Amino acid sequence: MSVLAVGLSYRTADLRTLEKVAVPATELEKVLHELQQSPHVNEVMLVSTCNRIEVYSVVEAFHGGLADISEVLARQAGCDAADLYDNFYVHYAGAAVEHIFSVASGLDSMVVGETQILGQVRNYYAAAREAGTVGRTLHELIQTTLRVGKRVHTETGLDHLGASVVSEALGEAPDLAGKHAVIVGAGSMGALSASQLRKSGIGRITVVNRTLANAERLAANVTEQGVPAVAAGMDELTARLADADVVVACTGAQDVVITPAHLAGRGERPVVVCDLGLPRDVHPDVDSLPGVRLVDLETVRKRMDSLGSAGSAKQIAKANGIVLDEVREYLAAQRSAAVTPTVTALRKRAAEVVDAEMLRLDNRLPGLDAEVRDEFNRTVRRVVDKLLHAPTVRVKQLAAETQGTDYANALRELFELDPASPAVVSSPTTERLPRTDGESK
Repeated sequence: MSVLAVGLSYRTADLRTLEKVAVPATELEKVLHELQQSPHVNEVMLVSTCNRIEVYSVVEAFHGGLADISEVLARQAGCDAADLYDNFYVHYAGAAVEHIFSVASGLDSMVVGETQILGQVRNYYAAAREAGTVGRTLHELIQTTLRVGKRVHTETGLDHLGASVVSEALGEAPDLAGKHAVIVGAGSMGALSASQLRKSGIGRITVVNRTLANAERLAANVTEQGVPAVAAGMDELTARLADADVVVACTGAQDVVITPAHLAGRGERPVVVCDLGLPRDVHPDVDSLPGVRLVDLETVRKRMDSLGSAGSAKQIAKANGIVLDEVREYLAAQRSAAVTPTVTALRKRAAEVVDAEMLRLDNRLPGLDAEVRDEFNRTVRRVVDKLLHAPTVRVKQLAAETQGTDYANALRELFELDPASPAVVSSPTTERLPRTDGESK
């Protein structure tokens, strides 16, 4: 079994396609279970952000796994799998490991070096683990992925650039010093928006959310950071938008929450509306209202294409180098681990042979002195251990260094080991990790 990554992102699909395939939080567990129950999928997690929808899985076979995942994503989008094939990218085995390391490091982001994706990967892993769809292989991969992402940001300084999709979207707004901002949505993107607005010198913030308690929590946090903020429910949305200078919509809802009717009473007073939702939170027709400037993810993508990468070439090159080094080490460790159960089986077989011979000795020389017998037993076992030490250590080294050679199978053939037992243990486990109470999605 190997890791398979299937996805589509801002690089391969337009905004309309992305929002069709996007998986809202309320449907995440259902989609994870659909994926895991597919014939060829053993373990699975899904990442659905404003810029990408990706499935990371452990599959029995490449083509079967790809077909299973494509069918589930197509059902989610309400279309045929063939309609999405041109938008998919697929990475398998080592290439899948390299891809997720790059994603978590911010190297595959619309704004290169942004750090939000690392937290998103962590949260989606936690959700998959809670749903019971993560086993040992994905667990080890994601733990390594999170470490690599942290290492890249620590050693390259990409995160010091402070860039994000939010900052780029707000870059389309005029001077925000002393102005009024309305944030629609109180999740992680809302918190990030509040932080960026504070850095931009915003005068006050209103947080609007369906769950008032969540809006109050974010507003209180913003106020503690030095910017006056209040909370409001969605029933107050029109009134709160009336005097806004900038609006950031990031609810994660499946339908639009801001329509032309919400802004129609403003007259021609200028306002920049940043729609960071996927699916979209803002109806496209608001852009035709007088004084309204709509900035959506498509706008940000075009802006980034025109400006080029947010990170310096030197920082990005260093980050890529770290990722490649980590990929090599990870794959070497996996190859070495794959031969370990067979080495264990070989040592067990050797111990069984010694035990059998000692039993024969007891039968042939029943009166043998106990001390002599014990010393003889220790001597034989030392000889066996010394004979096995060099080849078992070397076979692990060779497995780590060499791709394409099945050293585990060679050992089984050479020493006539039971092919069933080592093969079972050397395969990636399907054991489910226990759920962790309090781990949020």
